[in-house]
Amino acid sequence: MIVYTHRVNPMRIFRALLLGLVAISLSSCITVSRATPTAGVPDQWVKTRVVNAVAVSPDKVTRTEDNLAWYRGEDLWVEGRAWNDTKTFWNRLPARAEGKVTEPVWRLQANTAGMAVRFITPSKVVKALWSGGGGMNHMAATGMSGLDLYKRDATGGWQYVATGRPGEKETTAELCRNDAGEKCEYLLFLPLYNVVTRLEIGVDQGAPVEVPGRMSGPPIVFYGTSITQGGCASRTGMAHPAILRRWLDREVINLGFSGSGKMEPIMQELLAEIDASVYVLDCLPNMTDEMVDERCEVFIRNLRKARPDTPILLVSHIKAAMAGERNNKLKAIRDRLRAEGMKKIYFLDGPSTIAGDEEGTVDGIHPTDLGFHRMAKAFAPPLRAMLNGDASKMDWPE
Repeated sequence: MIVYTHRVNPMRIFRALLLGLVAISLSSCITVSRATPTAGVPDQWVKTRVVNAVAVSPDKVTRTEDNLAWYRGEDLWVEGRAWNDTKTFWNRLPARAEGKVTEPVWRLQANTAGMAVRFITPSKVVKALWSGGGGMNHMAATGMSGLDLYKRDATGGWQYVATGRPGEKETTAELCRNDAGEKCEYLLFLPLYNVVTRLEIGVDQGAPVEVPGRMSGPPIVFYGTSITQGGCASRTGMAHPAILRRWLDREVINLGFSGSGKMEPIMQELLAEIDASVYVLDCLPNMTDEMVDERCEVFIRNLRKARPDTPILLVSHIKAAMAGERNNKLKAIRDRLRAEGMKKIYFLDGPSTIAGDEEGTVDGIHPTDLGFHRMAKAFAPPLRAMLNGDASKMDWPE
């Protein structure tokens, strides 16, 4: 069980009571908005949104045990899946991609990076059971194989609740207690670098469970490398696509593939199948100068032909010293395409996204939580502008 101890003061208690009254008034429809900025992330919430919750039938309960009712993750609202025709439910690419994408991409697509489960319940206890475990020599097991639970607060933002720390093969963990029995909307991020074959959520027997409606607007699609996939965040909710999902309150499709974001033609075809609000292409750390010359422009042109109105954000290598000529080549491609009249094609300077006083990586290239937070702050302005349909000013580093 995860236990928290806090030192509190009367003013905090008073404020909490006021926020609780606001939360109760919101709970029937979960209408959320944010008019005030969060420190360091101005105007992070894009728009007011109403969630139309739908009750999950008690028939979906798979088992009852120790006064808990267990639901399959598949029967709740799952984000981060772009296709339904996958080999197993928790895969990221469609089954028909097997044999067409490279072997490493096919293996890595079984990792649940970017996937999250949303549900609403007044249950006093929330538990999870999930498969998979282990870590790497430079990435915490909680990021590679754990779970990260958030809940909506009274302002409409997402508040961290707890981390599910993984065992070796299968784990059952209590993630939170809600002794007041208030209706809460939860967001559970799944492992970044592990295969999930089983996920169940346990709540009080008899407690209602609801699934929220679809997010407003199509998802943001990230295509890239191990960095995009989430290496090496300490928790699954700390990779920059997950942070941006919370800040922008927009579903994210994470198509990051460790060592394998190389802009093959088949990946362009697959991306074009997704009705995206923005495509983020962040592949340079996995590409050579020759690959950039041979693949990038063709990839972008074909994606634009398939999706003529969807903004495309090109991101250069986060480490200029490692990039060689790749960053200059990618920016030249953007400039050439824009000169030809291509619309909604943008560029984000990679090194600026992780720059700061202290080193933001675990090994010189893969971000720590500090690095990912910096990246999220750098990505937020262009993404927010594109989602709002006003990216013409381009007031971010290029």
